[in-house]
Amino acid sequence: MKTISIFTCFLLYMNSIAQEIIELPYSTDSQVTWHTEEKEFYSEIWQTQVVTNVSVPRLEIYKANNPNGTSVIVAPGGGLYGLSIESEGREVAKWLNDRGITAFVLKYRLVPTGVDGIKEISDESVSNPAKIGERVKPVLPLSIADGLAAVNYVRTNAKELGLDPNKIGFMGFSAGGAVTMGVTLNYTIADRPDFIIPVYPWMTVVGDFEVPEDAPAMLVICASDDPLQLAKPSAALYMAWLENNKTAGLHMYSKGGHGFGMKKQDLASDDWIAQFYSWALTEGFTTVSAN
Repeated sequence: MKTISIFTCFLLYMNSIAQEIIELPYSTDSQVTWHTEEKEFYSEIWQTQVVTNVSVPRLEIYKANNPNGTSVIVAPGGGLYGLSIESEGREVAKWLNDRGITAFVLKYRLVPTGVDGIKEISDESVSNPAKIGERVKPVLPLSIADGLAAVNYVRTNAKELGLDPNKIGFMGFSAGGAVTMGVTLNYTIADRPDFIIPVYPWMTVVGDFEVPEDAPAMLVICASDDPLQLAKPSAALYMAWLENNKTAGLHMYSKGGHGFGMKKQDLASDDWIAQFYSWALTEGFTTVSAN
């Protein structure tokens, strides 16, 4: 009983960190239905806090104490079966807040699973990898729509939130990187991000693409030793922007693996978010905030 009580308190504490939680508008799809409730729990398999079975998209808002007008929407990864909500979400948001950047952690819609979606994707990656693609295919357009709705929300409410409507970034990890690129390839004026940061993005699920005419500035982050072999597609993404004369940067670390997020591994890749911040300063998307 004591263990359950402590764990429950931990979840309540983590949810209380966000100053506000906003439900985003969304359209349903008859192909995708959820029979298991959304759940947040600690995954022993991934050794981190996760969320599964998101059927209603929401934004967790994290406001900086000394906001400088810049905002970043953060889309955690998890193969679209879950969200690595801590190391690729809330911890990122808190780091950004300390530098004056308002953050929005996006809970986008996920593949409907049983009570443990992390176990399902882990098992399927060994026994039937093709099944993952089949289950993801009808859901990814919904996840992308949620990303576009998030940008639209931030821009529409920028004045009220004390934000610059021309300094809205979108950062996504792995499957969240696929959402990032889906947003980038399908935006309108209202929901165009001003800069994007795909972090070890799952480009194979995105498929072939054309660089938009007014493509936002981009910083790609990945590791050469990514076990999911995402280094080459990440480099190709960077080259596509470069060849079309768009603003692009690339940090390809020799070591880091996959899913490192805010985890510390005593590797050069631990500093990826500081490199992002330096890039954002260089490109004029953010400013140094007074303490």
